[in-house]
Amino acid sequence: MSSGQGEKGEFKIAEPGRQLKRAEADFMRLIEQQNLQRVQKLQRQRRNNKLTGIALGGTVLGIYLYSMFSVKQEKFLDDFEEPLRAIKQLSQNFLMDERLTDKIVRAAGKIRDHHVLEVGPGPGGITRSIIRQHPRHLVVVEKDRRFMPTMEMLTEVSQPFMRMDIVRGDILDYRIEGAFPDCEPHDWMDPVPAPVHLIGNLPFAISTRLLINWLRDMSLRTGAWHYGRASLTLTFQKEVAERIVAPILSDQRCRLSVMNQIWSKPDLRFMISGRAFVPKPEVDVGVVTIVPLQTPLTQVHFDTVEKVIRHIFSMRQKYCRRGVSNLYPPTVRDELTDLTFRKSSVDPLSRSFQLSVDECLRIVEAYDELLQQHPEIRGYDYRAAKSKVAREAGSEDDQEIDV
Repeated sequence: MSSGQGEKGEFKIAEPGRQLKRAEADFMRLIEQQNLQRVQKLQRQRRNNKLTGIALGGTVLGIYLYSMFSVKQEKFLDDFEEPLRAIKQLSQNFLMDERLTDKIVRAAGKIRDHHVLEVGPGPGGITRSIIRQHPRHLVVVEKDRRFMPTMEMLTEVSQPFMRMDIVRGDILDYRIEGAFPDCEPHDWMDPVPAPVHLIGNLPFAISTRLLINWLRDMSLRTGAWHYGRASLTLTFQKEVAERIVAPILSDQRCRLSVMNQIWSKPDLRFMISGRAFVPKPEVDVGVVTIVPLQTPLTQVHFDTVEKVIRHIFSMRQKYCRRGVSNLYPPTVRDELTDLTFRKSSVDPLSRSFQLSVDECLRIVEAYDELLQQHPEIRGYDYRAAKSKVAREAGSEDDQEIDV
């Protein structure tokens, strides 16, 4: 038994029953606290299990939906693959990856409320990316009738917020100056290009020919350039894209390099692996933007410039004198070739890829000046004359054989 001292020093005997009740109460509180902690722990476990179950369910559902989408996309692409083989001569390669089509359209710059012409939309991958940017007016030019229903569907979807026109035909024959009747011509000298864009995944077979045609329109300010300094955002085979932007002394330097750099500022934006296309081409693809210069580097007519540049680069590994000499008939060839290089102050022993744009244009201007003095040489065509000689030689041989 325990005892305690009172206020007056007296000792009192403690009550054992009261101490027992207090200990029981403390023990019960401890048990309740432990039970509460167990309940809270179970609640946390249930909540975590529920979140884990939701996450797992969402993951399974996502995998299922993605697999269904992939199967549908694969079937969609398979549906096109066989017809593409059947019309291989159209040189079509379609880009279906939305991330890449969006990237191509972004390379064109701001197109919202602008006028856009798309070349060869095919199944509409790039078309959808263009529509998402809300241009004022979109014109698509497609030769393949199989894609007309897709284009009509996209036209219906885009009607509330933009105008979309479908032209079924060959882009080589289409007159772009009539594409945008509501577009006012833009000042060519304005630092900001015209609100007109040409965008397209070009068929490889016609890409170079089409680009030369457009450069001619650019120089004459006709076609799309009737509206001002319209820009181009186009796909080319990797080698062609590299040639378009090739600088002096580059292995890729060629006629296409100089022609583009006389009238525009070409820029190779990025490359796309051939694996991204359907059907898969054997080469990678480059995306090039081309913006016309405010002031072209020459005022000589495009046809004359193209003829001279073509001759300069016709014998790439030989002295440029060889190519230039073929501009003139044999009777005056040596004399006028020497005069051309004296007037242009260009070394005749340079090779074509060693010539700057300025040097090429000095040769062009010297040739153009000689045309004014000797108009009879304007129509001379070295290749036609060479073919005629070959035909005549062949006829003579036949006669000898007949004899």
